[in-house]
Amino acid sequence: MNSMNTETNATVGDTQERGTTAGEGQNSAESYPLKVAVVGAGPAGVYTADILLRQLKQSGARLGLPSDASIDLFEKLPVPFGLVRYGVAPDHPAIKYIMGALEKTLNNPHIHLYADVEFGKDLSLKDVTDRYDAVIFATGAVEDRPLTLKGHDLRGVYGAARFVEWYDGYPDAPRFWPLDAEQVAVIGGGNVAMDVSRFLVRYPEDLLGTDIPDNVYQGLEGNKAQEVHVFVRRGVAQAKFSVQELRELEKLPGVRIVTDDNDFNMDEATLEVAAQDKLTRQMVEELFAVHDLSLDMEDAGGLDFQGQKARRTFYLHFNSNPVEIVGQDGKVTALRVQRTKTSPQGQMTTTDDVTEYPVQAVYHAIGYKPAQVAGIPYNDARYTLTNVGGRIYSAPEDQGGHPLPYVYASGWAKRGPVGLIGSTKSDALETVGKILEDWAQSGTGGHVAPHGSDTIDDLLAERGLSPLDYQAWKRIDAYERSQGAAVGREHIKVIDSDQLRAIGRQEYQGQ
Repeated sequence: MNSMNTETNATVGDTQERGTTAGEGQNSAESYPLKVAVVGAGPAGVYTADILLRQLKQSGARLGLPSDASIDLFEKLPVPFGLVRYGVAPDHPAIKYIMGALEKTLNNPHIHLYADVEFGKDLSLKDVTDRYDAVIFATGAVEDRPLTLKGHDLRGVYGAARFVEWYDGYPDAPRFWPLDAEQVAVIGGGNVAMDVSRFLVRYPEDLLGTDIPDNVYQGLEGNKAQEVHVFVRRGVAQAKFSVQELRELEKLPGVRIVTDDNDFNMDEATLEVAAQDKLTRQMVEELFAVHDLSLDMEDAGGLDFQGQKARRTFYLHFNSNPVEIVGQDGKVTALRVQRTKTSPQGQMTTTDDVTEYPVQAVYHAIGYKPAQVAGIPYNDARYTLTNVGGRIYSAPEDQGGHPLPYVYASGWAKRGPVGLIGSTKSDALETVGKILEDWAQSGTGGHVAPHGSDTIDDLLAERGLSPLDYQAWKRIDAYERSQGAAVGREHIKVIDSDQLRAIGRQEYQGQ
């Protein structure tokens, strides 16, 4: 998305005027559906649309609102589902279930997909606020937070987001990824770091049951990685891995896991604090299972979980703070790591113990940066659209900001790039609550946009745009499944944007 520009002040004024004048002559008894625009058709956008429809049906009449809405989902990519399709490793077994649930919601006749329409390029904030009773931004995150270590600009240093785009077949992502490093470091203590490191030790034949594109399969065939080291700055109890991620680590064919006994010698106070949170307690228990497995693998002479000779080694380092990427002739040669200590409350202190690990590539998975949106203020400190509880603000409250009427945020755009996909549901519920509250107080039954004949379809047609709808997505999905079936696979992902468009519009002439 484009960064915030000087259009913001004019747009805010337009929105304020709309909030005070739109709906004159209307009343809450009018029963035609409310009109809602959702920008972003990933999990956050789809969940928010679904929850809004359910809440209106359940509580609309009691609040003096219609019991239904017509929701338009705008997606800049030619296909929906965002993070589920393009941000999660394809070997996650839960992906098929999540995708199926999202698709069922998208098939709702009250929800209309407008894929291949980019906000900030094809549509402005005024375009949508003039035509909808509420606008919700669920734009997700596509960029890495910047790495500031000395040596971050050496060849062989990669952001996790770009690598994930490659192996997930993001449209127009690089077709080739350099996998010539025999020793690799991954910096990060969360699920993205685990996804990236797990994928770096994966063998392509183990991924034939997934939807990886052909170029990724071929790239993995040439992967020279022998050792992958994951460095977590704090201790075992402060990591942010999910239990599912760790269980997938435990079942990597041909891979030996190595852990350090010292990392698991935790005091009672640390264990007591970890036990206070259910998810943390479960993660710590699973990490101990990983540690036990690594000891069994060591005792067996370097075997994998199936008792077969391991060909690659996965090192999991805790209390390990990377301080410098070392290079020679502009290329990564090592990672310098400082040993740390972590208090039961998670406070980290450094020590003088520094180790240099020879590596030829470094991947950093230290967080995503949610996209900025044209016309919407951005909170650089929190990496979110500027909002309070989901209501978009003209500026932070402590700087005199005020809500932009009927403009909202959900998902990572609202709370930052934290939490699992499932946590997006509770996040969406809060945003929907704010929308219903604002509509109920509007005095117009929620109808705050002009109810005229100038539709979004008219506007898009005037601009020469041809969005891809749900049926276009179904054609793309059917094509990808047919390509997989032809070679004994369930699904092969199409990665070229023009090909996706042609398939969706029934214009593709290829085989």
